[in-house]
Amino acid sequence: MKDSIFTKIIRGEIPSHKIYEDDKTFAFLDIHPGKPGHTLVIPKKQVEFVWDLPPEDLHALWDTASKIAKHIQPIIGSKRIGSMIVGFGVPHAHVHLVPIDDISELKEADDQTCEPDHKALAEMAAKLRLKDNITK
Repeated sequence: MKDSIFTKIIRGEIPSHKIYEDDKTFAFLDIHPGKPGHTLVIPKKQVEFVWDLPPEDLHALWDTASKIAKHIQPIIGSKRIGSMIVGFGVPHAHVHLVPIDDISELKEADDQTCEPDHKALAEMAAKLRLKDNITK
């Protein structure tokens, strides 16, 4: 399998707005966020479909998603953190965590054509970064 853009992000070959990393998972801001704070949580092992992950990696992915959701919700101030596994776009398993106040906000399409606002993303990443589990 060819390396995905996410694998390249994990290796630092492509920059990202990282907010968390451990030995099995990596979390960073979506460059085309549906809502401010929209975070992607990915396993470090490249597997195309979430459900094909070995059990220990699947558990690690969900443990990290839970940790990140509980961390960002009070910072953003949203009522909920919506989660989605869509399975399209990048052939690397990933979970979307999206701060929302209403379920309809999960159904809004992200504008994939606009230029990312890296200044705003960097500021958001600084607010959301889990200081105890990050490598620069």
